[in-house]
Amino acid sequence: MSNIKNKKILLGITGGIAGYKSAELCRLLIKQQAEVRVCMTQSATEFISPLTLQALSTKPVHTDLFDHEAEAAMGHIELAKWADIIIIAPATANTIAKIAHGFADNLLTTIILASHAKLYIAPAMNQNMWQQPQTQQNIQQLASLNIKTLGPAHGIQACGDTGMGRMLEAREIIAELAKNTPQTLLTNTTILITAGPTQEALDPVRYLSNRSSGKMGYAIAKAALQMGAKVRLISGPVNLPEPIGVETIKIQSAQQLLTSCQQYAGDSDIFIATAAVADFRPIVQSQQKIKKQDDRDKLTIELTKNPDILATISHDFPHLFTLGFAAETEQLITSAKKKLKSKKLDMIAANQVGDNLGFEKNDNAIELIWHDGQISLPMMDKQNLAFKLLSLLAKHYRNCNAAY
Repeated sequence: MSNIKNKKILLGITGGIAGYKSAELCRLLIKQQAEVRVCMTQSATEFISPLTLQALSTKPVHTDLFDHEAEAAMGHIELAKWADIIIIAPATANTIAKIAHGFADNLLTTIILASHAKLYIAPAMNQNMWQQPQTQQNIQQLASLNIKTLGPAHGIQACGDTGMGRMLEAREIIAELAKNTPQTLLTNTTILITAGPTQEALDPVRYLSNRSSGKMGYAIAKAALQMGAKVRLISGPVNLPEPIGVETIKIQSAQQLLTSCQQYAGDSDIFIATAAVADFRPIVQSQQKIKKQDDRDKLTIELTKNPDILATISHDFPHLFTLGFAAETEQLITSAKKKLKSKKLDMIAANQVGDNLGFEKNDNAIELIWHDGQISLPMMDKQNLAFKLLSLLAKHYRNCNAAY
């Protein structure tokens, strides 16, 4: 079954000679049983007729922000809410710059800014325009906004130049969309995820913590949402935007994390513990800032163990399918297998940290281990890793439920 079957796809077309390829793309999207609507910039209509796209999509083509009949019903907002996926093909350098910097000066860019749909762009431009630092900076900005760039390809261009800048062929775009659009493997599940570090206060200005950035947990939350789950994310202090569509609960200490997990675990189906919980906390938290004293070269602070949140939740809520994370600097597999058994987990994701690996990085590699098997997921972007991890988890979760 196609991953884009029944998906609501808004095809955006901007003013480039590659606009002729958009007709074929529209046709192939519909052949994949996607529901397609088309939005064209005014410049795009100079290269390909809206009537052509209307005939292919069997729907009116949207071109004007100030279409008074459409805007009476807030047409651009309706389209923004309607779309599951927006694909801009071709995407000119001008439109890429507008999207990267949040411009909304025509119908298409206004829809993009108002939508939570997954956005893809298929660049098409002269090779020199593609190579310009400004364009490359804009592409990097799009990536930071989780906007996927498809292409461009290398080849002969309409102007006669040869180089990077050709829009991908329609069939290649379809393949990329299918690859990047997960099936709804987690529909009708509620997933509870923990992410980031905890902070254990020493005094009003200092705390014990660790180097966890929360990136892996946040990536898993976004992926789970796209795969159809209802997602709750309990997050320690991180410098990341809250994932849109995910219920996010902010905590600081390990005790606060435990309390929140206990509150939400009962009505969850799956528990994924990526948070890096501080192992210890001060026995006494000073109510005032601890002062440096000239006659004292050392400071002794007594610590006590924090609760083992993963073990507590897995034992107290046995109905949960539980995935733990183990960050290790040595004996990765051995340590992970011990935790899998002792904490009564269904699966554990073990990753090597230290030596510039793991924490604070955009890439990660894990060993995913369960009671009768394991698989290696090689180094890749954490968002891609999240999708692969959840696809494997979904398979084991379904098998586990089928056994009952």
